[in-house]
Amino acid sequence: MAVLPPTHLVFRVRRHETELVAPAKPTPLECKQLSDIDDQEGHRFQIRCLHFYRCNPSMQGKDPPRVIREALAATLVFYYPFAGRLREGPNRKLVVDCTGEGVLFGEADADVTLEEFGNAIYPPFSCFEELLYEVPGSNDLLNCPLLQIQVTRLKCGGFIFAHRLNHTMSDAVGLIQFMSTMGEMARGALAPSSPPVWERHLLNARDSPLITCLHPEYDNAITTNREIICMPTDNLVHRSFFFGPTQVSALRRFVPDNYRCSTFDILAACLWRCRTEALELGSNEDVRLIIIVNARAKFNPTLPSGYYGSALGYPAALTTAGKLCQNSLKYAIELVKEAKAKVTEEYMKSAADLMVIRGRPNINTNRSFIVSDLTRARFREVDFGWGKAEYGGPTNGLEIISYCIPSKNKEGLEGIVVPVCLPAPVMERLMTQLDRLVGENLFTKRNSCL
Repeated sequence: MAVLPPTHLVFRVRRHETELVAPAKPTPLECKQLSDIDDQEGHRFQIRCLHFYRCNPSMQGKDPPRVIREALAATLVFYYPFAGRLREGPNRKLVVDCTGEGVLFGEADADVTLEEFGNAIYPPFSCFEELLYEVPGSNDLLNCPLLQIQVTRLKCGGFIFAHRLNHTMSDAVGLIQFMSTMGEMARGALAPSSPPVWERHLLNARDSPLITCLHPEYDNAITTNREIICMPTDNLVHRSFFFGPTQVSALRRFVPDNYRCSTFDILAACLWRCRTEALELGSNEDVRLIIIVNARAKFNPTLPSGYYGSALGYPAALTTAGKLCQNSLKYAIELVKEAKAKVTEEYMKSAADLMVIRGRPNINTNRSFIVSDLTRARFREVDFGWGKAEYGGPTNGLEIISYCIPSKNKEGLEGIVVPVCLPAPVMERLMTQLDRLVGENLFTKRNSCL
């Protein structure tokens, strides 16, 4: 296991003027409410992702921006709310005004090849601003395009597909459903293989809202010493950590042979514990791990397969820094498993009710670490005709958010990449803690640092 080496490419990008792409055919002009899970405070931001594609000789003569632009217009006929604009009503309720105005689209050319990015492509991407030029004033929550796309041609014949989405519209599963439909249209389909389903009322609060479950993830009152201790945000650095089969096996040494837990359980527990140690909190300080859980299959019956709204639960594992760091790794893994098990149909209904009762609060970010498992989100599977992406996923981690992203290292070995963002001294201590657990002494090698 190692900190993945840096990619400090300098290249020029020549951009064409950004335009609005509307649905290819007339679409209904109507207003559609988002669900009470969709429009919570924690979703009111933009998510940014990148997909890298190699040159495909079978697509010679095809222009990626043109193919994708036409596929986008065709897809918006079926996903026409994406071409609208958000409005806010009473009690902060968000509504999509389906105006058909369209989404932002741009094309560009870069004087760089895919090979220059290295044998393995992974976040962070310091060049993202070149790969997605965000039009000033276009990224507000309300009254702005809900989606922006830029397709950048590379000298080698490959291309980079970058996008920004208003997170209130969809979660990762919904986003990839939309992008996959674009891929189908680009490859000649006339309609989606999985028709989109709006049905946002399925995740609305009940007629008589009632909080029936514990939701410490939204409880902003829990502190140990009556102070809110925030992580410093100056001198932040980004690192990406690669966990292959060897590294995961090394971590499994810390749990009994017959103990059942997933790779995600182990990685989330390991990172939470090492990160907490690196932050050097007081032993009595409350710490929490918030896990992003796709709750589609938790309902009976399950949510419709074409549902592209947010169906995310945010269960929290809560303990103290002392208990987390002084106990075995199995203790942290057990907390992860217990948190995930909280997400049921009743839990989601209770969360929706909480949003209405408490005014759509944000999650508690104080001494919290949030982990999202994207290993099944199929970002790399989006195919516009050039095949699967070499990399597909978020552009980087955030101060309190990390993602588990399927990827491969420079030797071509499949594994999981986890981007982390921390102040430089904390990051150094984190690498030391990870080395201690995995026993490879690779994280602290100076020539491995991003």
